[in-house]
Amino acid sequence: MGAPITDVTIVGGGTAGWLTATLLQSILTRPGRAGKDVKITLIESPNVPTVGVGEATVPGMPRTLRNAGIPEQEFFKTCNASFKLGVLFRNWNVDKDGQQIDYVNPFNPVPSVEGIDAGYFMLRHGAGALDFVQTYSAAVDLARAFKGPRALGAKEYDRRIGFAYHLDAGKFAHMLRDICVERGVTHILEDVVDVEQDERGYIAAVNLEESGRHPVQLVIDCTGFRGVIINQVLKEPFVSYSKYLANDKALAVQIPHSDPAKLPSVTQSTALGAGWVWRVPLYHRIGTGYVFSSAHRTDEQAMDEFLAHLGDEAKGAEPRVIPMRVGRTRNAWVKNCVAVGLSGGFIEPLESTAIHMIDTAVRWLATYFPDQDFPEPLRARYNKLSNALYDEVRDFICLHYALGNRTDDPYWIDARNMEVPDSLAENLELWKHTLPGPYDLEFASLFSPGVYQTVLLGKRVYETGYGSPTMTATLPLRQEVWGRHLQNARAAIKQSVEAAADHRMLLTELRGRRPPRRSCRSHKQPLGCPVRLSPKLRPSRSPKRKMPASFDHANLRWRRPARPTLTPRDSAVEIQAKR
Repeated sequence: MGAPITDVTIVGGGTAGWLTATLLQSILTRPGRAGKDVKITLIESPNVPTVGVGEATVPGMPRTLRNAGIPEQEFFKTCNASFKLGVLFRNWNVDKDGQQIDYVNPFNPVPSVEGIDAGYFMLRHGAGALDFVQTYSAAVDLARAFKGPRALGAKEYDRRIGFAYHLDAGKFAHMLRDICVERGVTHILEDVVDVEQDERGYIAAVNLEESGRHPVQLVIDCTGFRGVIINQVLKEPFVSYSKYLANDKALAVQIPHSDPAKLPSVTQSTALGAGWVWRVPLYHRIGTGYVFSSAHRTDEQAMDEFLAHLGDEAKGAEPRVIPMRVGRTRNAWVKNCVAVGLSGGFIEPLESTAIHMIDTAVRWLATYFPDQDFPEPLRARYNKLSNALYDEVRDFICLHYALGNRTDDPYWIDARNMEVPDSLAENLELWKHTLPGPYDLEFASLFSPGVYQTVLLGKRVYETGYGSPTMTATLPLRQEVWGRHLQNARAAIKQSVEAAADHRMLLTELRGRRPPRRSCRSHKQPLGCPVRLSPKLRPSRSPKRKMPASFDHANLRWRRPARPTLTPRDSAVEIQAKR
């Protein structure tokens, strides 16, 4: 057995580098871990800008923050974060009458009704004016009411309704940097000018412009699309996904809220002529961009189309063009180098998976953390999992295009007719006869069969020629059973929506400020009003005088400069949620 690794070097900053440092520092220094004495150094170039676009996340993000010991209120305030209840897909498909379809992919599991997936009941009986998601999730109703996932005064990380976050990527990376440095991570702000290899081809050292030689035991490549160490030095090839996915460029820009009072709680993905537009609502602004195919639009054509789509919101906007390297490095772990983030791979951000891929890569590395002999079985298992994760995300993204039915632009026809990975092609044939089930997916770490069901029914593919008309013929799908389910589900959803706070008011509270008082009689979301706070969270009143109060979010209490004050309450609760 080789000597323990006592030094980890991360080359590259941004979200990938600093999230890697944060998680490794949190995991490897836990009491009882053999690596509690591991030193972490992050080397960051002062001259290389980060991409800094990925501003939406998946439901594992709250767990990540908790594991890293980051209070939710600090995250919201520092990163101008907002809640994400799902993704609203607009205009990706048309119905049988040729009308464009909108649907939401939420963060709630699809239920079963008397042991049968609810999707089968939906196909047989429908749900009137409701779409499929509204038969089991509050996400659509909350989003339409511009509400968040919880009430005012709720404890942090309360996850009774599934959610993820929108965040400012630049501020998120800076927050992680400050936390890491405070916790003992060494930060070197210099350019790497050369990389040394030993006789085995392992990375022996990186040479810095001013400090000179920096020895390496384990190096993590977070240098983005350039793949400075994994691709350029170690010559590990890149596996392109271009034969499956046409989009290879993006335009990105930041714009203000047109109506700041109405803060959406979903990410939007709107299909355009040669790709789609993301729209990520943060507390203080909107991040938006156009992912497109350079084979179908020049940069100038895409720019014109994107700005036309934004309309008046585009005034003064100057989107930047971002080339995308879509695919993955063949093996993310080669010799003593592990590629994390864009150097390891990238798939268009349709499902906001970029930060999740970093998070998962670091957790797997910690699980299979080597000694200085770098045992091959550890490396092989890590690479097997990493490749499977990229292929899982690839297949799910391909699904959106393969089952599209737009014909208004050659792009959509070409995207639908591109090669489909064998793993997805087999399932597309299977799902013509049965809804996605637990035995269909070879690897499902992120997208469950229920998520696939939600997309298929959201696109209404079974109403527009996909699938067998006899799919539900042999199933005992009693209408009265479905009716009771709908009645109970809608009653629970109504209760959740009434209890939830207005999204902006909720974020204002989470940022440590008292939400503005509104008239509950005129406000459409009465239960979002501050006067409806639980008595336990409401400040007691002085019989002699009233004094202005401020909200102390760190201790979840109203604070007055003099008596009376509220007894502090514990603000942390261990709630774990899986998609």
